[in-house]
Amino acid sequence: MAVIPTRHKMVFGTFILAMIVLFDRILISVAKDPVASDLNLSDKQMGWVLSIFALGYALFQTPSGYLADKYGPRKILTAVVSLWSFFTAITGAVSHFITLLVVRFLFGVGEAGAFPGMARAIYTWIPLRERGLVNGINFSGGRIGAAIALPLVAWLIELTSWRMSFVILGVIGIIWALIWYWWFRDAPEDHPSITDQELRHIQSNIQAKETGDTGSASMKSLFGNKTMWLLMGQYFSSNFTFFFCLTWLFPHLKAKYQLDALEAGFYSSAPLMFGALGNWTSGWLVDFVFKRGKWSLSRKLPAIIGFTLAAVGVIASIYMSDVTAAVIFISMAVFGADMTLSPSWSACVDVGQAHSGTVSGTMNMAGNLGSFFTALAFPYMLELTGSDIPFFYLTASLNLLTIPLWLAINPEKPIQLTKT
Repeated sequence: MAVIPTRHKMVFGTFILAMIVLFDRILISVAKDPVASDLNLSDKQMGWVLSIFALGYALFQTPSGYLADKYGPRKILTAVVSLWSFFTAITGAVSHFITLLVVRFLFGVGEAGAFPGMARAIYTWIPLRERGLVNGINFSGGRIGAAIALPLVAWLIELTSWRMSFVILGVIGIIWALIWYWWFRDAPEDHPSITDQELRHIQSNIQAKETGDTGSASMKSLFGNKTMWLLMGQYFSSNFTFFFCLTWLFPHLKAKYQLDALEAGFYSSAPLMFGALGNWTSGWLVDFVFKRGKWSLSRKLPAIIGFTLAAVGVIASIYMSDVTAAVIFISMAVFGADMTLSPSWSACVDVGQAHSGTVSGTMNMAGNLGSFFTALAFPYMLELTGSDIPFFYLTASLNLLTIPLWLAINPEKPIQLTKT
């Protein structure tokens, strides 16, 4: 009987975590109407509720990545998952706008450590030529989780209440955190179930560390590095596109096409499933090109294809009068936007190496500033112009602007972050 490699079990664990991350995150969007009704919130106030998460998430990306580098993903992922699961649960207890903002901000602070922690685990456990697919698998987990959440949470809210739905999801996160701490080890050689053969395979196929890369990361070197800013800029656009699906797509489709909650949940889930396909496709393409000796191209090509598809899909969707046709093009846009994730996170591990948690966290910080702005831009631009068209043209423009950024990124050149 074939033995499942221990690193594959780890990837299964991070895949489940990615599902939980997006499941918890999208719950507030599906619960928008009952939450707004119970707390007497306007659409603008709900825009702040949806965006304040992204602000907390963005601001604590770099610190979370630094902590994952320093203390290891075992402790840090356990801590951050427990933290955000607690705030997920107590979201069900809020009674007015201000407390909801505070809880959602702290929920974002907790979730900030999820993907930087995963990136640090990937650097230690996953050989270089497997990282594209592993990143694709992890991010597809988030999309699948969100896609399942849309109709399932709509049903759960009707079955129980929006308040109890938050409590249930919070408990699920705590269970994952306990299992992770019990099973995972930061170093492959410390895991009791790893075989000698797998350990040799891992150790002989990860990057050689740059001399002097084990010290504390210098923030001056980090933010003074051109590659870091290029990665941040392109990821801002990627998240600006995708976060619309986690915040305003459900209520947008529900209102524009006069759908009920379950119908809106079904249609809103389709782009997220295509996002999962985009992650798998991109992850495969990253590794396929890399194995043919094209390290730099393996990161650039999937990202550029993805951003191009995202721009085309976003523009086409706004001219569709039928909900099915509109969702098909939105799905194309999300497929493209999610094609950019695997090369982005692979490039962070490439250039960050032992500081991959810090580098990936910083990139994700910029990306989630994009999330913060998209959650506010949609309702404000809609009220200002009376149309959703300007917002979608802005989104498409941001996607196209990333192409020259990717052409300038060199994933083969590590960022020197150690203090001197």
